[in-house]
Amino acid sequence: MRNEKHRATSSRLFSIPNDWILTKLGACVEIRGSKRLSFKDKKIPFIPMELIPTESVYVKYELKKPQEIKSFTYCEAGDLLLAKITPSLENGKQGIVPQDIPNGFALATTEVFPLQSKKEKILNLFLFYLLKTPRFRNVLITSMIGTTGRQRASKEALLSLPIPLPPLSEQKKIAEILSTVDEAIEVTDKEIEKAESLKRGLMQELLTKAIGHSRFKKTEVGTIPEEWEVVRVEKIFDVYGGTTPSTNNPSFWDGEILWVTPTDITKLGNRIYLNDTERKISEEGLKKSNLKLLEPFTILLTTRATIGYAALSPKQLTINQGMTAFIPLKKDLINPVFYIYWFSKIRDFLLQLGGGSTFKEVSRTTLKKLYVPLPPLPEQKKIAEILSSVDDFIESLRARREKLVKLKQGLMEDLLTGKRRVKIDAEDT
Repeated sequence: MRNEKHRATSSRLFSIPNDWILTKLGACVEIRGSKRLSFKDKKIPFIPMELIPTESVYVKYELKKPQEIKSFTYCEAGDLLLAKITPSLENGKQGIVPQDIPNGFALATTEVFPLQSKKEKILNLFLFYLLKTPRFRNVLITSMIGTTGRQRASKEALLSLPIPLPPLSEQKKIAEILSTVDEAIEVTDKEIEKAESLKRGLMQELLTKAIGHSRFKKTEVGTIPEEWEVVRVEKIFDVYGGTTPSTNNPSFWDGEILWVTPTDITKLGNRIYLNDTERKISEEGLKKSNLKLLEPFTILLTTRATIGYAALSPKQLTINQGMTAFIPLKKDLINPVFYIYWFSKIRDFLLQLGGGSTFKEVSRTTLKKLYVPLPPLPEQKKIAEILSSVDDFIESLRARREKLVKLKQGLMEDLLTGKRRVKIDAEDT
């Protein structure tokens, strides 16, 4: 790649290299129209909005009988389907119809534009990445028309979208580079999926059969090793709920004390350690709001609206009324990480315990009476270490994916506007 001076263009979006042209999308694509079809009784490919991707390149499809499809847009292999309705357009939904689709055509949701590229001007894959770039997509988003919640991009706005157009050889090279990064992201996604599947299997195995046991018993928490105890939560934990300091008193807020809400926990995904919160309270807010300052590594569980997500924090903190804290009565009996995984394992069961009409909530009274296993502390630690090592591996994969996504975003911004040029070999021309 090489850097190159740009010439100014009439577009407010960007400047482009001297050997590129600025044109309108309508000069490079056509919106495919309807076609008279005879299906008889055989199933045909149908592409609903949920099968149009937000990240990957190609759409998926399902086979349906013609009479099952009430309305549709006709498209063919190679067409780019671009979502035109809110919020799908804002969410980046678009994809190319794969070449191996049965019979070479499909019927898609009416809420897409099926774009047929003029091959002598623009390559499908280059067009795909171009329309993924925020600077171009945002032009369409801001031009959407209609009532709130039912807004759509217009054909006129789409076809008049100004786009930079490199020579075909450069389009091909740019698309190849971006595809390579996409392939690396896809490989990483599969590795993450495989690692998460491994973790689920290990949780089921370790939290019921443990390690090296041959004799088991049926209990209130399921089948577990004979050597394990089963106790009620209140026998080993102090169960504590939180509250919200008055939002009308500014002196209670914007301090340095973490104030944990269910949203802070769910944002972690499958991670178990919480290092920061969206909002923090002051010392005055702590003292005057009947809040308890919880010690580091207190077990935190979401118990209102969003139920069953658990986490720990290496810092002192407070919680709101949507959270429940579990404070070990005897630290020499409890490994907090073990119980984080246990609560994660029984998340669906906790959800069933929730009551309430406006939103579900599991009461502290219910939680205190909940049965949990109590393995010997060394076993708790060993199980926690194994599951934590898998979590660490998953986090390393997620970090790799995040770097690849940032690399792709930077490359799209630079390559698709000509800020950086690709080297074109003789065989590419």
